Amino acid sequence: MPIKSYLAHPHDGKKEYLIQALSAMDECEVLPAENKDVLILVTETNSRQEEDILKEKLESIPSLKLLAMVSGFDTPKT
Repeated sequence: MPIKSYLAHPHDGKKEYLIQALSAMDECEVLPAENKDVLILVTETNSRQEEDILKEKLESIPSLKLLAMVSGFDTPKT
């Protein structure tokens, strides 16, 4: 189960749009930073295939300027 965390940077003036777009995705949890115009994004998917699909969705968000992965790991299914 891939779990990844990112810093999501919105385009100027688009932070609220980005929060809404990311929050609408079931695989995403969004936390706005208190002192910067950046969001903390945590994603969780069930497979690498779902992770690839989510990545395509994230890359298509117009209000997203930059997505920087901070951490990622994959838990093996037992």
